[in-house]
Amino acid sequence: MKYNFDEIVPRRNTNCVKWDSSPNDDILPMWVADMDFRTAPAIIDALIRRAQHGIFGYTKPPQAYYDAVIAWFERRHQFTIQKEWILYTTGVVPALSAIIKALTVPGDQVIVQTPVYHCFFSSIRNNGCEITTNKLIYKDGVYRIDFDDLEKKTSDPKAKLLLLCSPHNPAARVWTEAELHRIGEICIRNQVIIISDEIHCDLVFENHRHIPFASISEQFLQNSVTCTAPSKTFNLAGIQAANIIASDEIIRKKINKALNINEVCDINAFAVEAVIAAYNEGEDWLEELKLYLYDNYLYLKQFIETALPYIKILPLEATYLVWLDCSALRQSSREIAKNLLEKEYLWVNEGAMYGENGEGFIRLNIACPRATLTEGLMKLVKGIK
Repeated sequence: MKYNFDEIVPRRNTNCVKWDSSPNDDILPMWVADMDFRTAPAIIDALIRRAQHGIFGYTKPPQAYYDAVIAWFERRHQFTIQKEWILYTTGVVPALSAIIKALTVPGDQVIVQTPVYHCFFSSIRNNGCEITTNKLIYKDGVYRIDFDDLEKKTSDPKAKLLLLCSPHNPAARVWTEAELHRIGEICIRNQVIIISDEIHCDLVFENHRHIPFASISEQFLQNSVTCTAPSKTFNLAGIQAANIIASDEIIRKKINKALNINEVCDINAFAVEAVIAAYNEGEDWLEELKLYLYDNYLYLKQFIETALPYIKILPLEATYLVWLDCSALRQSSREIAKNLLEKEYLWVNEGAMYGENGEGFIRLNIACPRATLTEGLMKLVKGIK
């Protein structure tokens, strides 16, 4: 490999949420979704060049910013985007909050498909809306969409939005074109707008293909808003840059107003350079990263199947977040995570934080060097046994 993903990069004492939030230095954090790898060298070089300029005033993304975003999604996902559709902001969660503010009024219902990324819940509540759950069906180790229930939930006149997590976090599903078609048809029929969080769209593994929801048809494009960012792809969460893609002019103007109301309508000088470098020069690094991540998954799978055969490992179609079914332990996910933290100093996410049907699961971040993963798995096995 050209890039060394086995390198251990110390992250403690760098103001790192993942590592510096630990109560003590013995805790191994495998929870929050960022990677323990250096980002692509081209991005680092671009940031160094920008820092050397020495002036960091108010920043406006240039044409090169839009060109990089547009070319990336055309090349990687066959999604044709126009410049005027793009609204930039500091992150996908601020984007979701602004979109909900723009397209709902307090008391409206926003549908989520649980278990799902927990920040969806706070973005809905903070805007005074009601959370409506379209629970995913878990059977034979795989999650599927309950379309009958989705039809019922969207038919409520109070239902205004569906937050679609695509690819899905934490279940690591890549929705098929047939599934996306059916979601889109149900929502159009019931006048529900789809907000598609596609932050993990670049981290999709072999035999699966991410299909941007808005790329499927003109109708779907007009009835949706897409949220993207290079943050998961290139480990740039701390740079704070994301893009909202909204082709409908009326919807876009409402969102732009909400971004300004929420004061998240600007990105910083380093974010601009990072986005341009990532999308223009980071592709070969990403391809090697995906190979390494999937090898980590296969390593974890063999390790756990040998040591803990009663723990079910869900297929990893996308992301670097492995969803483990620990229901055989007959403990709550909170108890499992608490025991691992207190007894083995391993920090994982409890499944219940992603919705009540995440109970009995834990989420494990495997975006780390193999030696770190091995240490974490040994702690996991010892703690569960």
